[in-house]
Amino acid sequence: MRISIHYAIVEQFEELLGREYVSNDFDTCQEYGHDETENLSFPPSLLLKPRTSEEIAEILKIANEHRIPVTAIGGQTGLSGGALCVRQGIGLSMERFNQIIEIDQNNLQVTVEPGVITQVLRDAVSQVGLFYPPDPSSQGSCFIGGNIAENAGGARALKYGVTRDYVLNLEVVLPNGEIMWTGANTLKNSTGYNLTHLMVGSEGTLGIVTKIVLKLLPQNKHNILILVPFFDATEACQAVAKIFQAGIVPSALEFMEREAIDWTLKYVDGISIEIKDEVQAHLLIEVDGNYPDMLFSEIEKIAAVVEQFSIDEILFADTEDQKNALWKLRRAVNEAVKANSTYKEEDTVVPRYELPKLLSGIKTIGERYNFKTVCYGHAGDGNLHINIIKGELSEHEWKYEIPKAIREIFELTVSLKGTLSGEHGIGYVQKSYMDIAFSRNHLLLMKSIKNVFDPNGILNPGKIFPDGLK
Repeated sequence: MRISIHYAIVEQFEELLGREYVSNDFDTCQEYGHDETENLSFPPSLLLKPRTSEEIAEILKIANEHRIPVTAIGGQTGLSGGALCVRQGIGLSMERFNQIIEIDQNNLQVTVEPGVITQVLRDAVSQVGLFYPPDPSSQGSCFIGGNIAENAGGARALKYGVTRDYVLNLEVVLPNGEIMWTGANTLKNSTGYNLTHLMVGSEGTLGIVTKIVLKLLPQNKHNILILVPFFDATEACQAVAKIFQAGIVPSALEFMEREAIDWTLKYVDGISIEIKDEVQAHLLIEVDGNYPDMLFSEIEKIAAVVEQFSIDEILFADTEDQKNALWKLRRAVNEAVKANSTYKEEDTVVPRYELPKLLSGIKTIGERYNFKTVCYGHAGDGNLHINIIKGELSEHEWKYEIPKAIREIFELTVSLKGTLSGEHGIGYVQKSYMDIAFSRNHLLLMKSIKNVFDPNGILNPGKIFPDGLK
């Protein structure tokens, strides 16, 4: 049942934004009621499309006064349900905040609005010889604001860090309508609590981000990319730590199980790779820099490491087209799995040396609960995406038994000194597992921070915290 918002309040929003940017049309609300999280759908009662910080401030003042939930909606590419309007209320689309305000080449910074697509930003700064490293697989459609909300990572987080490592300052609208900047446009800042870092990864529960100042890097000129086939998936995971122990930090080190590649090759046109039947996993490894001789030396060292394991012939991507094809293959895995079957995706992360134990444990849990998993992810930083495939499971097993299995997977992850999410966030679908990673007091401390920023609980309610936590 949809909860309606009183027509007098709707009229206030129409007067503020213009009628074309206010909608309670059923089809429109349905369109904004989903992301890429399973098949969930939670349409807002009312969709608003503001354009300025001041408009958002007025929206939040009205919503706060009337205790109306407000959920910011970005590119709808999330995998934890973070932008779903689970309590209905207002869906606040950030799509009109789509400007790159300034690329500051003198200070290697960019000021950008949250509705800018990540790849658009990366391309824009690249044109002036600069580099914004975070590169989530959905970079061609996700918004920078969503990356901020979930502290997104990507393949190159291994060498360069995650979104939080590049955020210098944020303009944020608080639930009471106050507009504030959280930090300073400086590389160092030891002035009081770091509210900027607190906002990054807070999943839209503390404030609405309206402007973002990001740090940039000089662009590297060269890279080398190889694909290493392993006859044993556990050995592929073991090789990851060995590469670092050899003194090499790749710019990317990705793990793909056999079926991840098989399904993706069927899903994506124009990519052809010969894979022997015995091959069970691949590592996609990239090194980058400005000196080709050093890169070739690093790749030779990596080859020497992986050759200690049972591998097939290493594939070197000799051209830009080959490199792009391999990256396209890796980035399309999630879409390919989704196209093949109903699934649930978990976003575990452990210290990289523990990856073999994590993978082995996941397979054991799958055997016990009679489900298949397709695993892939950013192996270099211990981040493994686990796709649980429904296959022949009954609706009862899918609804009641699989959550028990997921809890066991998370318990295993935490026992290996890992945690529940590396880059997708907790959102709606993982909140009931937070007690595995945190004590009740730890969760209550987090909730008290939420209450300071948002005492009426209007911002993105029903996320992060287990139901009933008080």
